[in-house]
Amino acid sequence: MTSTETNAQPEGGANKLYFAAWRWHFYAGLFVIPFLTVLAITGMAMLWIAWVDGRDGERTEVVPQAIVQPVSAQADAAVSAIPNGVLKQYVAPRTENLAALFRVDAEGNATMVAVDPYTAQVIETFPRRSGWYDFVDNIHSDLMLGVTGDRMLETAASLSLVLIATGLYMWWPRAAGWRHALIPSFGRGRALWKSLHGVVGIWLSFFLVFFLISGLAWAGIWGGKVVQAWSQFPADKWDNVPLSDETHASMNHDRREVPWALEQTPMPASGSDVGTAGVQTGAVTLDTVDALAREIGFDARYQLNVPQNETGVWTMSRDSMSTDSTDPMSDRTVHVDQYTGKVLADVRYEDYSLAGKAMAVGIALHMGTLGFLSVLANTVVCLSVLFLCVSSIVLWWKRRPTKAGRLAAPPMPKELPLWQGAVLVGLGVSMAFPMAGLALLAVLVLDTLILSRLPKLRRSLT
Repeated sequence: MTSTETNAQPEGGANKLYFAAWRWHFYAGLFVIPFLTVLAITGMAMLWIAWVDGRDGERTEVVPQAIVQPVSAQADAAVSAIPNGVLKQYVAPRTENLAALFRVDAEGNATMVAVDPYTAQVIETFPRRSGWYDFVDNIHSDLMLGVTGDRMLETAASLSLVLIATGLYMWWPRAAGWRHALIPSFGRGRALWKSLHGVVGIWLSFFLVFFLISGLAWAGIWGGKVVQAWSQFPADKWDNVPLSDETHASMNHDRREVPWALEQTPMPASGSDVGTAGVQTGAVTLDTVDALAREIGFDARYQLNVPQNETGVWTMSRDSMSTDSTDPMSDRTVHVDQYTGKVLADVRYEDYSLAGKAMAVGIALHMGTLGFLSVLANTVVCLSVLFLCVSSIVLWWKRRPTKAGRLAAPPMPKELPLWQGAVLVGLGVSMAFPMAGLALLAVLVLDTLILSRLPKLRRSLT
């Protein structure tokens, strides 16, 4: 193996820019690779667990019969199975051969109860969100570290955009042409790995940017504070119905269950005469609300949340994010007054803002809930990300210096004009993605205040 001298200063303006981009690419990769690896592995695991085994017992099978028992009778059986249980949610079966699901809470614990809709007999009970899917999802969402993990992943995802931008700049076809950029050259050694890394990277770049942006929209800072806040559904479109102090996010329980565009929108409140025609005959009960749901178009699987206090509402919902359907454009949320049975709000995909519509479709693509082909497509993306992570390590290993204790970072060109260097890129990224900006600022402070005063440590990091 021949090592590359990484301290040689490049000549020429274009060459200097290339080495500056390479240096940023290298250091961003040092931070990003472990996180991208975890996200790719857990994302792929979630895809296949959801497809093969489902989530929360949604694929518990039953034998179809001629008569379906009232939903209230099914719910009574579910509640009776849990001592001191309180009904929280009904999930209608997707097909005729699947069980109905009920969420029943008792003493702070949520339990899912699978009930045969034809006999109203309890089939099984299990703690909610306790399966393999949820275990992997917790890693994928926040590394099981709560807010700290969320911020770490948001920083990694933001810096991954820097990684993509610098990688595209370095691999963009110049003298070699597009064939070299898009089709790998099957040489030997490091040349082969470099070609494969660059070709896979340029093909994957668009898809990876999409996955990063759609994932960042769920993150706490860029998603919750910057984008989602001005993209929420305006509650004033509900003809001035009474509003609760709670937002739709209150219906999330250990997993995102509410459409992105609605999370920060206040819930309507029961207890007034406003609203449109809803339950018109008899009392407002689980059975009559379910009948209303079927009447207004909720077929097959949908979710029905039960009012939990004096101002609570019945909430019917269907969205692809929760695997209720495979069509994000059919997303719908309906709120019904628990006293009058009137419809207080009926929010559909077409009512979302442009960002809300993009997110509804984007999260379905991100999660692979559009059917088997989307599962396969997302698997290819995850495998490609893993290849880029592995090949980057191989490339570094093949060019590392023989002297131990050196990272072999690409050299920073001397006399590179500030406006041509990475500072402008860093400022742009900082303004668009705050967590990336904080990470870049921390690196600059570390370099200026600490590394510059410790020559031996500085040399080991170059």
